[in-house]
Amino acid sequence: MSSGKHLANGSTPPALGKDGKLRLYSMRFCPYAQRIHLILDAKNIPYHTIFINLTEKPEWYFEKNPLGKVPALEVPDKENITLYESLVVADYIEEAYSDKKRKLYPADPFQKAQDRILIERFNGAVISPYYRILFSSDGIPPGAITEFGTGLDIFEKELKSRATPYFGGDKPGMLDYMIWPWCERVDLLKFALGDKYELDKERFGKLLQWRELMEKDEAVKQSFLSTESHTKFLQSRKSGENNYDILSNDAKRLRAA
Repeated sequence: MSSGKHLANGSTPPALGKDGKLRLYSMRFCPYAQRIHLILDAKNIPYHTIFINLTEKPEWYFEKNPLGKVPALEVPDKENITLYESLVVADYIEEAYSDKKRKLYPADPFQKAQDRILIERFNGAVISPYYRILFSSDGIPPGAITEFGTGLDIFEKELKSRATPYFGGDKPGMLDYMIWPWCERVDLLKFALGDKYELDKERFGKLLQWRELMEKDEAVKQSFLSTESHTKFLQSRKSGENNYDILSNDAKRLRAA
């Protein structure tokens, strides 16, 4: 993932030339956008990244995505029409680049449907309580921690039943990449629950092993950020600053020191 600045209100659309590459509109810390970076990088598909400031969105960006959200994918030979919503974009890339690129869904239609169901379950069973814990302004919501653990139980059990290193088998597949961004950020819960919080090594042994393996995956490495970096952005978000370019600013300060 590039380290470019996030374009904001008053900016002009970037001139990228006609090189036939896909154009991904993203935000450096957005887990939904990271899903698409993971898919493109796993398939080794060349693309441009345009980062969007989601607090002060460029006026022109609403022509790319009327919802003003990321990710959005622009396909040059489709009259500059963009696709948006992370799961829709991920499925498009998988189908459009399936001939000579690595396939991320199982070949068996029934297994593919099961993986698709698990992706949807992750949204409700894990992501929902995760955000309720992280962004609560009035203490931890009752039952949210229990709900979060129960959601992870589903995926711990699934990994055990598959008896493979990854949900996709010997390599990460679509399910692995679609849930990874929140697993990368799970230690952010220490921000809300205190430094003593960590996943139970016995209860979530398989998931923790999977997490270690995923960190070594080449596609994951290209968009991976440390818990420290995610925490810096979260702190800026909670303070109302929303410093999307915090990593670029830190790098400048280091060079100047």
